[in-house]
Amino acid sequence: MAAQEIKERNPEVVCIGLGYIGLPTSALIAQNKTTVLGVDVNETVVNTINQGNIHIVEPALDEVVATAVNEGYLKAALQPVVANTYVVVVPTPFKGNHEPDISYVESATKAIIPLLKADDLYIIESTSPVGTTEKMMALIYQERPELQGKIHAAYCPERVLPGNVMYELVHNDRVIGGVDEKSTQKAISFYRQFVKGALHDTNARTAEMCKLTENSSRDVQIAFANELSLICDKADIDVWELIRLANKHPRVNILQPGSGVGGHCIAVDPYFITSEFPMESRLIGKAREINNYKSFWCAEQIKKAKHDFKLSYGKSPRIALMGLAFKPNIDDLRESPAKYIVQKVLQDAKEEVYYIVEPNIEEHQVFKLTHYKDAAEQADIIAFLVAHDEFKSLSLQPHQKLLDFCGIDQHKKN
Repeated sequence: MAAQEIKERNPEVVCIGLGYIGLPTSALIAQNKTTVLGVDVNETVVNTINQGNIHIVEPALDEVVATAVNEGYLKAALQPVVANTYVVVVPTPFKGNHEPDISYVESATKAIIPLLKADDLYIIESTSPVGTTEKMMALIYQERPELQGKIHAAYCPERVLPGNVMYELVHNDRVIGGVDEKSTQKAISFYRQFVKGALHDTNARTAEMCKLTENSSRDVQIAFANELSLICDKADIDVWELIRLANKHPRVNILQPGSGVGGHCIAVDPYFITSEFPMESRLIGKAREINNYKSFWCAEQIKKAKHDFKLSYGKSPRIALMGLAFKPNIDDLRESPAKYIVQKVLQDAKEEVYYIVEPNIEEHQVFKLTHYKDAAEQADIIAFLVAHDEFKSLSLQPHQKLLDFCGIDQHKKN
């Protein structure tokens, strides 16, 4: 079928949200010769995609998008149109007190309500508080009571790793929960077209809680490692060696500490539980506190090193702050502890010189960026905030003060 003929038809799928998950999801569906309209409120994003380009860094995504757009299976727009399946992949930010804000999901749902027809499939992939899918169905039926019992709704969270999204969207298992059994099975049939991993059926509330549970569990495990790093600093113990030795136990698998926890999953999802179940989620809440404190502690360590340098040398140091992304080798700065640390340190800036480094982005609207090699060569104090691959090849000078919050020195030893 000619690309022009495909473009003139209504899409089979409308995917609302073209961010770090929405665009790869749209591209993957389109790669399987299913017509997709990706919807986003950002006109620049829409124009970029329609030119066959991408606005985020994700390996293999650029080729898939370019091919899908060129062949006519993927198009972007500012508004949805009539389709058979609607997938909501929009952000779910916080209100002021870490209470989840589902207004984006609600807005996306309201945008498609006039377009819905009998037998359509509505899916939420956005991280959501328990009960959100049912609330959206109630909203749909309130506006379109004639559709009661005639459309299908399900929740299906992603569980992918930035930097490997295109592979994991295909090969990872998925949990799919409908508001009723027919919805679950229809959603499973939809995902089976492009997911090779196992598809596990449940109900919508359990699927919503499953997403929150997975990331809360990881947050607790990271908090244990970060708490160990704080203890070891006071006890004058190498935390990296300690964890390596403890993990020799056949039933122990401690994670690696870092400068905190970031991203729009692990640093966010636990609050969806603690806000709704505050008395029952004390361990989850404490883990959030520990991981947030670790970032504050890192900033204080940099400030202390700056103070000590001034006392020793009688002048202000040159300080390299290495990394802004929330994890290694990506350009995503959402909820990044490294970015928080940089902001915290700069609040106390005086006469010292700062080199701010992030090799995965070309520029930042707030920070002036320095090439990582130049920063490492010129700095008196080097603080590794993110374990980017580029940093592992750097050779530091004996006179330079090293603050390694993410295990760069251990990577070199290994």
